[in-house]
Formats: sequence, structure tokens, C-alpha cells
Amino acid sequence: MGKYDFDTVIERRGSGAIKIDVLEERFGRQDLLAAWVADMDFATPPFIIDALRKRLEHPILGYTCEPDDYRKSIIDWEKSLHGWELKPEWLSYIPGIVKGIGMVINVFTKPGDDVVIMPPVYHPFRITAEENGRNVVNVPLLVDAEGRYSIDFNSLESLETNGGVFLLSNPHNPGGVMWSREDLRRLASICKRKRLIVVSDEIHADMALWGNRHIPFATVSEEAAEISITFCAPSKTFNIPGIVSSFSVVIDEGLRSRFYGWLEANEFAAAPLFSHIATIAAYRDGEEWRNEMLSYVEKNICLVEDYCRKNIPGINVLRPDASFLVWLDCRGLGLDHDALVSLFVDKARVALNDGSMFGKEGDGFMRLNVAAPRSVIEQILSRIENAVKQINISAGADEKNN
Repeated sequence: MGKYDFDTVIERRGSGAIKIDVLEERFGRQDLLAAWVADMDFATPPFIIDALRKRLEHPILGYTCEPDDYRKSIIDWEKSLHGWELKPEWLSYIPGIVKGIGMVINVFTKPGDDVVIMPPVYHPFRITAEENGRNVVNVPLLVDAEGRYSIDFNSLESLETNGGVFLLSNPHNPGGVMWSREDLRRLASICKRKRLIVVSDEIHADMALWGNRHIPFATVSEEAAEISITFCAPSKTFNIPGIVSSFSVVIDEGLRSRFYGWLEANEFAAAPLFSHIATIAAYRDGEEWRNEMLSYVEKNICLVEDYCRKNIPGINVLRPDASFLVWLDCRGLGLDHDALVSLFVDKARVALNDGSMFGKEGDGFMRLNVAAPRSVIEQILSRIENAVKQINISAGADEKNN
């Protein structure tokens, strides 16, 4: 038994949780077990709640300055966990990673410029670029017979571009891949030659599983350091996405001056009151909770793997190297897109992310969030199994009748 409780089921209805309170709007019904939005159903760690509660004991919530320990807590955390030695001036608060991507696109490119992505990938990469009038260039990931993803370096080498932005998911969402040092170094070399600024979204970096180690993109070479803007946050790891606590790391002085100057000019670098408090509490007191949480998540992933292998062989579970998001290859069920979505929503009554939202390369996949009490994951799997049995019985009856 660990120190922290991950088994208690917490009722989130009525709390404004997107995962629960917009089910009717997004899926057409409310009676679903929700495992889609990438936040946890675990209680936010008590040391973060305590830090926020302590501040609320003071009766004035006025304008505040950055606490002395804010940058140092980030620097100590990154050095301890990833061996990355940061300088204070490299850091800036940003009001969200997707917002940060939009800001980089607007600061460093103009309408019509290229934004390169590697689908299937986190859908706001594409949406943010498109909605800002940029030209999205897709360089799909390669996939082997076992479903493992890799970077298509040949296509990147042949890419014709006049510069722009390259959006990197590191670790990869939804595939769960932790890119190797060699891959990241090769990617940096190509992007430097193509005059592409790399935005490395490393929000899942602190959740490496199975003994894996995250490699920050900016650390792999001088080229990577010169062309990269890294986005990080404690929000995924410590379940505080409602408290916007993202930050950026920019090593190159030219990039930093341009980007941080723009942030400062528009007051986007000024964090809300609770962002600093939550970040410091997470990074100063969170290592034991993080380790227990990851151990629990690993067991949930093993549960999903074993259950599908024994009971739903048409679903192939791709084990993630990092994070609590599991990419399910459902193509073995033999269903088209609409039938697959109907299977999960209408028959199984579970809400997962439809893989096609991550690009056409995600057709036939579903993304499952396993950061929930094990009893909930068991219910979700049981519902999916029963739904698959129903369609198999129906298909068998149709075949017999024909």
C-alpha cells in the first residue's frame, strides 16, 4: 500500500469538468463512462491543495509578483528528473501550451507559411495552424508490423519549404513514443537546414513508464538548442490543468529575445496567482506522489493489455512509453469509422477519443485515458467486451440467415 489513494471514485458531475459535463454536447448522450479528455480522475495531490488553501487564508487576492522559488523549483526539478541544467533567463510562464503554439506561429510566421506536423498527432497542432491561416504540411509517422511508430526521415529530407515551424510531440501523443536521442538529433539537423523552428511539446515528459527516460529535444545537440522552443508544465503529471501552469524554455538568445519580448509586451508572461503556487508545490513536494501515480497507471495499462488479449482480441493495445494515454488499434474488429464510433458510444456506452481526430492516420483507432480508479477501467473494458460480443452475435446471425 502506498501513501496516496488512487482507488477512490470521485464524482465529477456538476464541477464543470469537460470530461463529464459536455458528454451530451460531444457524444449525444450522458450515460457514458468518460475516458477521453486527458486529465486524471485521481484527486489532485493534497500538498498542492494545501498550498492553495493556505494562500486562500489571506483575504486579499490582489496583483502578485513571481515568487523567489518559482524558477528555482523548475530548475531543480528538470535537473533532478531529466538531467537538464537550465538557466533562469531561459524560462518564461506561458498561458497554456496550445496557446503557446499559437503565439509562436504568430510571432515567427505569417499567413501561408508552413507548419509541419507528424500525424497521427495531438489534434490542436493541426487546428491551431489551420485556424491561423498557415499551411499545414503533414509528414505522417511510419508504422511497423507491431504498430510502433517512427519518424519518416526520408520524407522530411525531401521536404520543400521556405522555413516555418515544426511541431514536435515529445513524448508522442497519442502513440506514447519516447523519441531516442539519435532520432531527435537527426530531426534537429534536418530542421536546422530547412530553417524550421521546432516547438517541442513536452507536457508528458514527467510521466515516463517502464524505466524509460525522457530526452528533452533541446539537449541533444547545439543545433537543437539553437532552433527550439520547449513547452513544459506540471499540469498533466499532477492533475492541475485547470490551473494554467505551463512554461517555456528557450536557450537561443535570438529566439528568446523575439519570443519573450512579444510575451512581455502583451503581458502574456504574467502568471495568475495560483499558477506559481501550484507549480512550486508540485515540483518541491511531488516526487513520491508522481512515482506512486505512475506505478498505478502502469498496472492499469497491464490490465488493459491482458483484458484485450484474452477477451477482445480484435483490439491491439499499443503500450505507451510514457503518459496515461493508451492508443488502441481497433482495426481488427473489421468496422468502418461510423460503426466503430457507434460501438463505443451507443453500444458500450464509453467515451474515448476517436482516433481520426488525430489525422486520417488515426482511422480505426481509439485513445483511452487510464488515469482513473482501476474499478472504472474494469467497467470500461467489460462494456467494450460486451458490445463487441453483441456485434459478433449479430454478424453471425446475419451470415446464418444469408
